[in-house]
Amino acid sequence: MEKAKISGYQLFVLIFMFEMGSALLVPLAGEAKQAAWLVILIAMIGGFLLFFVYYGLFQYYPEQLLTEFVKHILGNFLGRIVAFLYILYLIYLAARCLRDFGDTLLTFAYPHIPLFVANAAFILVVVYTVRKGIEVLARTGELFFVLENLLLMTFFLLIIASGMIHLNNLKPIFEMGGTEMVKMGFTKTVFFPFGEIIVFLMIFPYLNEPQRLKKIGIGSLATSGIFLAVIMAVNVAVLGVDLTTRSQYPLLTLIQSIEVAGFLERLDVYFLFLLLLGGFIKISVLTYVAVTGTANVFNVKQPSRLAYPVGIVILLISIIMSSSYTEHIYEGLDVVPNYIHLPFQVIIPLVLLIIAFFKNRKKRKGQHQNKFQGGVDQK
Repeated sequence: MEKAKISGYQLFVLIFMFEMGSALLVPLAGEAKQAAWLVILIAMIGGFLLFFVYYGLFQYYPEQLLTEFVKHILGNFLGRIVAFLYILYLIYLAARCLRDFGDTLLTFAYPHIPLFVANAAFILVVVYTVRKGIEVLARTGELFFVLENLLLMTFFLLIIASGMIHLNNLKPIFEMGGTEMVKMGFTKTVFFPFGEIIVFLMIFPYLNEPQRLKKIGIGSLATSGIFLAVIMAVNVAVLGVDLTTRSQYPLLTLIQSIEVAGFLERLDVYFLFLLLLGGFIKISVLTYVAVTGTANVFNVKQPSRLAYPVGIVILLISIIMSSSYTEHIYEGLDVVPNYIHLPFQVIIPLVLLIIAFFKNRKKRKGQHQNKFQGGVDQK
């Protein structure tokens, strides 16, 4: 584990940028149509519940990484297996995110560049940052956080000035029943992006004010969830339900449609900047935790040495994981949530929390009995 500390504000920024990351690329909860923004808010509540599970684990083991405390909970043998599986999960998430942004860059800006070249250039910069440690990554996040919020505020002002918002496109809000919205929010949208906060169990121990973690976690999830809900509502209000759900990148389509005063138009560069800022932070966080976890499981004293090997693995997996963008999206929406996110974000953490609860209760009970017996012996 790296000897470093980050502030509460830096952790808030990293979580916010991480959650926004690739969620800006896709029509999040698009199947809910006019109620997509409401489903996102419901999923955010599910994200709060998952965060409390992760926070509970952190309270039991505040100075240990996820790959460390699983060995204390499950024993050395089984714990190492679970820790290794989580490393594979982190590497897969990093590769999947890299593929998301690589495909988007090729589709949007550089159609003649091979996917391998685009992804290699991206991961090279990421690995360089990861080698510098969590403190450098956190400071980079602070800078990018300011830039991203300036872009988003300018974007909203331009949308309002262009007069393109039609609130009638958001009606009827309750075309989908309440039960269906809750089901969609808690079975699909909650895993991506809110449940992915589990990767921060590899970063929470670096927080210099652990007593503030609950407020920071809930605050960052709530802020990112509200932002995503507003962005999705604006997409539907401007583009309509059909175009939003059919568009490969609805936010890009929205930005391309902005026209103010007859000359301010084709603001594709906004999308490019948002893409690069969010993508860089999310992939960097995932790569960092994958490197740190690998070093922890295999007892490597200098984790930075693993940055380039892990980066190469992430790059290769991002290339071979899908044969086309269509297949990649299908896997992300229909396969990954049920068969990958569900066990790693919900089932395993819940089992770990239950075992940790009973283990620590038994430990406290034993300590109390020893203390009582010691007092009796003295008398």
